Amino acid sequence: MAEKRRDNKGRILRTGESQRKDGRYAYKYTDATGKTRFIYAWKLVSTDKTPAGKRDDIPLRDKEREINRDIEDGIDTVGKKMTVCQLYAKQNRQRPDVKPSTVTNRKYLMNLLRNDPLGSKSIDAVKPSDAKEWVMRMREQGYAYQTINNYRRSLSAAFNIAIEDDCVRKNPFAFALNKVLENDRKEKIVLTPEQEKALLTFMQSDPTYQKYADEIIILLGTGLRISELCGLTFADLDFVNGILHIDHQLLRTAKDGFYIAEPKTKKGLRDISMRPEVRQALKRVLKRHGPKKITTVDGYTDFLFFTVEGLPQTRENFDGIVKKLLKKYNKQNKEPLPHITPHSFRHTFCTRMATAGMDPKSLQYIMGHSNIKMTLGYYTHADATSAKKAMDRIAA
Repeated sequence: MAEKRRDNKGRILRTGESQRKDGRYAYKYTDATGKTRFIYAWKLVSTDKTPAGKRDDIPLRDKEREINRDIEDGIDTVGKKMTVCQLYAKQNRQRPDVKPSTVTNRKYLMNLLRNDPLGSKSIDAVKPSDAKEWVMRMREQGYAYQTINNYRRSLSAAFNIAIEDDCVRKNPFAFALNKVLENDRKEKIVLTPEQEKALLTFMQSDPTYQKYADEIIILLGTGLRISELCGLTFADLDFVNGILHIDHQLLRTAKDGFYIAEPKTKKGLRDISMRPEVRQALKRVLKRHGPKKITTVDGYTDFLFFTVEGLPQTRENFDGIVKKLLKKYNKQNKEPLPHITPHSFRHTFCTRMATAGMDPKSLQYIMGHSNIKMTLGYYTHADATSAKKAMDRIAA
């Protein structure tokens, strides 16, 4: 019978265990791919003392138990040691065909991870508490609630891939952010009918902003996203059937310049009926437009809205226009408007349709919302007056 192997303290070593001449213990095993691997530790069991000058570590037999459990459960003992940065990069490689804005956001999140302790942490070592502490660090650095939640969702999706690949068992980012941070997102700004009328009246009489009044009328009458409005071309207008065809948006980045993208969501492909005021506004736009301006972006041409420099309007242009418009309006009127942005007109349209009694599924289609929950959120803006009207309709 072969003599059992022992360590320098006379303890019998198990199969796969050995002790090197320098006193360090080793464990030899075969991973899920059939490759031979080794792990090391200065201690065999937890009661051993770490040699002087050596870094304290988990005892070898504790590591063995974890490895054998992983092998038994089919966990990839190598894959689980990739870092959070490596996992996020892996997720991004699996979805390469994305919008330029998504590429930019991915780079930004990757830089954040590289500059944070979380990024270099192996994915098997990330606990829910680590993920929550990362969230709190993001808040301390001044990131907005929605931005942090977007990042959390991205990392949660990455860890779902790790679970599918048998690299980890659980997703440390699978928690509701509002359980960790206070949701301090501001209430959506919605103009009242009176504010809407006052703003349009002001614009139509103001020599500087009257040329933009029709754009605001179109936004308030369709609920279009700004990028969808900017992307409108002659070909998208169907006056015979009274329809706006929405199948693209116009965007611009400092790096890539102008580019055409699909609507923000898969449900963004839609036809929107022209209300009378929208039809009239579009006809005025065409009348002012004069000869077609030949600017081609990714095969699209004949855009409706241009800057004074002759370039297609973008969201950034409208942001500046509305900001200056608001400042001038509030300076000249006793009752100031709230802090609106171009997107506020979309909120206003959606809220107006909801309080008027439009069924949620129809409103979801018009807005191009990917999720009905997003649409239903606008029905919470109903006030006492709209609630009474709804009761009266049911009682009639």
